[in-house]
Order: sequence, then structure tokens, then C-alpha cells
Amino acid sequence: MDVKTGFFYLFSVVLLFAAFRVVTARNPVHAVLYLMLAFSQASAVWLLLNAEFLAFVLVLVYLGAVMVLFLFVVMMLDISIDAVRQGFWKNFPLAATLGAIVALEMAAVLLSGFRLSEAPAMAPGAVPVDNGKALGILLYTEYLMPIQIAAAILLVAMIAAIALTLRTRKDSKAIDPSIQVKVRAADRMQLVKMAPTQAAPAPVAPTDTPEAEVKK
Repeated sequence: MDVKTGFFYLFSVVLLFAAFRVVTARNPVHAVLYLMLAFSQASAVWLLLNAEFLAFVLVLVYLGAVMVLFLFVVMMLDISIDAVRQGFWKNFPLAATLGAIVALEMAAVLLSGFRLSEAPAMAPGAVPVDNGKALGILLYTEYLMPIQIAAAILLVAMIAAIALTLRTRKDSKAIDPSIQVKVRAADRMQLVKMAPTQAAPAPVAPTDTPEAEVKK
């Protein structure tokens, strides 16, 4: 067994263990973390299969965005485990039946649609190019204009979404930078000239008050 085959079995075992723990973990946060581990191992398997583009997309999109969002949502929802466990055994037969059907369908597709064979031999003198580089060359040469149009449309969509959802709140304490730039010291502080020393105030003579007459 060569090194590549050993890494394949290692990543596959970790992937199966992580996928099993996603289903059996009692803590939702732990389940999300195991799912992130499963995705990372799947991307490693794709790297071994020379599918670099799929591996990078899986890491950037799912691990870098989707799963992090799921993790924050699960941590902020404060899910009650006891409430989730209610009715587990009641729904278990239906869930097990559907899971078995899906497993059989996947097995039928994999066994009938894939055959173990050797990779096609390269032509003599051909330079091996990975699929990521080949895809980049194709996108930025033949499909350069559609890529630029799609990028402009996505940029306009992002700006439109921000403009539609942005609302000015009356109770907001946001500071306008243009107002800060126009501030002058004379508008914020006033200097008052005072004498360095002042005479002591004259003592006030006691006056007859009703309270003093009562005491007398």
C-alpha cells in the first residue's frame, strides 16, 4: 500500500467517524463541529482525487461561511435538548425506514455507475495541468466577458440589498464624520478671563428670624 492509499483510508475513516458523530452527538454545537470535521476530510479526499477546485470550494464556502453561520445560530438559539428528545422513539421507525431507502438508492447508484479502472494515460510530452488551473484559464480567456458581467450583477445586487435594508433610526447614536470634520474649537469651548486672586467676601451679620425669637 502506497502513501496515497494510506492517506485515503485515513481520511475516509475520520470522515465516517465524524459523520456518525454528527447524527449521534447530543450537543448541537458538537454536532456542528463534527460536521465541519467531516467537510474538511471530504475536501482532503477530493485533493487525493485531483479535484482541487471542488476541495477549495468546499473549504471556502461550507467551512468558511455556511458552517460558521450554523455554529453561531446554534449557539445563539439556546436549543433545549430535553424538548428535542421528546418523541424520538415515536418517530424513529419512520426515520430509520427513510434512511434505509436513501442508503439503498445511493448504493445502487454507486455500484452501477462507477467502475474501478485505471486513470487514462497522458499523451507523450503532455504537461500535466491541475483542474483548478485549467478552469481558471478557461474562465479568464474564453468566458472573460460573462464572468465580468456576472460579477457586476452580483455587485449591484449587494449594493441594492444594503440600500433596501438600511434604515435610519431616530434613537441611533451614530456620528456623522462630516460634522466632526467641521467642528471648531470656538464652538465647543469658551475661555473666560478671571482674576488670579479675589477678595474674601464680607461676613454677613446675623438677622433676627422667627426661629431666633422663638428660642428667646
